[in-house]
Amino acid sequence: MRIGILTGGGDVPGLNPCIKAVVERVIYDGHEVIGIRRGWAGLLELNPDDPESRDNCVISLDRNAVRTIDRSGGTFLHTSRTNPGRVRTMEVPRFLADQAIGDGPHDFTDHVLSNLEHLEVDALIPIGGDDTLSYALRLHQEDFPVVAIPKTMDNDVHGTDYCIGFSTAVTRSVQFIHQLRTSTGSHERLAVIELFGRYSGETSLISAYLASVDRAIISEVPFDVERLGALLMEDKRRNPSNYAMVTISEGATMLDGDIHLSGEADAYGHRKLGGIGESTSAALKQLTGQDIISQSLGYLMRSGNPDSLDLMVATNYAVMAADLAVDGVKGRLVALRDGTYTNVPVSVTGEGAKRVDVDALYDVEAYRPKVREVAGKPMFLY
Repeated sequence: MRIGILTGGGDVPGLNPCIKAVVERVIYDGHEVIGIRRGWAGLLELNPDDPESRDNCVISLDRNAVRTIDRSGGTFLHTSRTNPGRVRTMEVPRFLADQAIGDGPHDFTDHVLSNLEHLEVDALIPIGGDDTLSYALRLHQEDFPVVAIPKTMDNDVHGTDYCIGFSTAVTRSVQFIHQLRTSTGSHERLAVIELFGRYSGETSLISAYLASVDRAIISEVPFDVERLGALLMEDKRRNPSNYAMVTISEGATMLDGDIHLSGEADAYGHRKLGGIGESTSAALKQLTGQDIISQSLGYLMRSGNPDSLDLMVATNYAVMAADLAVDGVKGRLVALRDGTYTNVPVSVTGEGAKRVDVDALYDVEAYRPKVREVAGKPMFLY
């Protein structure tokens, strides 16, 4: 068999160990692995009539090719946010220009399927979040064998309790939050720490919970900045070091406000997020008269090597996905459910949205985690 593997969407720690584990498992049984470069872009931009195009879009993966990749973060296959089912006219590869009829977006799924046939790929293992896996689902619907691996810092892929990258993102966030206490306390200020999280506020919630941050703003609950300011000033007065901190999801909104977006929408309909931390800081300064430390952790959350949990999950997900692919099982998503490794239909990724259980885990009046009973909850309370 020849197994293909790709990574799409945002990079997270754990991708390289996952790729390596797939390769070692597949080769152990005498099969072959090829890597698709730059996610779905590699299958869109591959021109089967151009050998140079193949070199740019595809790489043969053996033990030597992946021997050391697990020692670094990110993905050595590179990544993109390309969606071959929705390609804007300006992004259509030149050799496909005559097939781009109308204003777009254009669907080049037939071209992708033709390339997979040309590459003699028997099954594909895509690693990604909701967007990347939505196209994996499309290929499954076209009856191409797919075994998917969930990856995202937000931990919001429907159908699994855990996605590669989440633990390291929280670990990084907790570390940086504690480091920011140095300046915040020294100058007796308020600190606003913006964390990744478009529609799910779990990263903000769990990081605040573990780092004992005073308040946490999440994507699911619009917030009143005046109330937040009053709460933070109360926290500051109660703190012997005379400072207070709040985490805030990048997708959070003020009451009657809009989500902070910039730039054009990508191939999955998403515009770039960011800026709610700065605007909240400006509003808090005006309301309280306090100096504010405003810090967006952004890409620092997804940089560097995975922690031990992400290393463990990435490796085990890879082994499960490779086993399924080699055994001829298709249309599955490897997953963790109730603390147990399993697999579910890949179609589950399109069946709903995974969000913070606000009633169980969040105090909407006090803007902080509300964890009263953890018995029976999953490890990350999600």
